[in-house]
Amino acid sequence: QVQLVESGGGLVQPGGSLRLSCAASGITFSRYAMGWYRQAPGKQRELVAVITSGGGTNYGDSVKGRFAISRDNAKGTVYLQMNSLKPEDTAVYYCCLHYGLSWGQGTQVTVSS
Repeated sequence: QVQLVESGGGLVQPGGSLRLSCAASGITFSRYAMGWYRQAPGKQRELVAVITSGGGTNYGDSVKGRFAISRDNAKGTVYLQMNSLKPEDTAVYYCCLHYGLSWGQGTQVTVSS
């Protein structure tokens, strides 16, 4: 049974940084792409970043140059380093296994002064 557990969300001031983590279990982690998506109130869920099994990355236009996705296959964990945070980054962030096979429960990120 696949389980994805996110952590690291919280309240941060504009311009600040946060690092999200997503620990996966029940799968051979290294074989799968992993991703982060987010959903703000009243908006559709959108892609934040994806990292393939080979380490290739892709980012949503709104976060390019500010966010970085990485993975540690030995720990079965994917990370999202978020820098230069803006109020519009406020959303629930979801960890995703391989383009939607499974989702985490989400972690709230709030950017506000």
